[in-house]
Amino acid sequence: MTGFPGFQPVRKVRTSESQKEDRQVNVCPGSESTDGYAYFGLEVKEARLHAKLTQKELADETHYQPPYISKVENGLLLASEQFAVACDRVFNTSGFFARMRERISRHEHPSWFEPYVKWEVQAETILNYSANLVAGVLQTERYAYAIYRHAHPTASEQWVKRKVEARLRRHEILERPNPPLLWVILDECCLRRVIGGREVMREQLGRLLSEAESPQVTVQVLPFSAGAPPATESFILLTFAEEAGVLYEESWTGGRVIDSAAQVAEASAAYDRLRADAMSPVDSLALIKKVMLEEYS
Repeated sequence: MTGFPGFQPVRKVRTSESQKEDRQVNVCPGSESTDGYAYFGLEVKEARLHAKLTQKELADETHYQPPYISKVENGLLLASEQFAVACDRVFNTSGFFARMRERISRHEHPSWFEPYVKWEVQAETILNYSANLVAGVLQTERYAYAIYRHAHPTASEQWVKRKVEARLRRHEILERPNPPLLWVILDECCLRRVIGGREVMREQLGRLLSEAESPQVTVQVLPFSAGAPPATESFILLTFAEEAGVLYEESWTGGRVIDSAAQVAEASAAYDRLRADAMSPVDSLALIKKVMLEEYS
């Protein structure tokens, strides 16, 4: 497939009622943050039409299904990173779709979380301590939905679903050819606090067990019997191949990324103590399985 030098980003598209797979959507510059799904979808559609491809042909070229293409073009979901890369390959757009998707994806997170997401995708190692809830990068859809819905009872269903989708997309960093090393320490309360009901918890603990099978993922549990923890709040440490590490910490009012060498060192020492106090990875998985079978079966 050759490129199309005359292609310009879409700003407005009008379609007839007879074109069932299309719809009318108005998009203006900078609207990625307010209707990013529609913006991305319109760009894909414009590129496809310029290349004279049907949705079925684009699906074949990108190794996705036609219904997926339709949902992306109609703004019903944000395409995966792999799909964006495939579009750049098919349309010869030199990373245009991948970059646009990354920008839109960041806008789906709270503004105070966007700096962390930007760092996370570059990390070589992710050290996560979860004091109350299962780490976001390992959450199931229903577990994440229960958290967002309970925290924002008056929010629209569409808003909640988009926040959940944004959280689930963070898992894509573990699906890359060279994923980062992920080390997660969960306080035991993360296993026993019932989020969304017993069935949701059973699914979530099962997810932890399956994720821990990857050589890139290590899961430990800090048991109640360990006593007072070295840290009482959740935090994440990111390390990089050629840059100093950073610390992410969250509070009721938001979160922040800290690059102070002293604070990063202090958090690293706390994480070392958490690892020492936690159960071994093997014993941790045994406890997760025990809780899943005894409390949520």
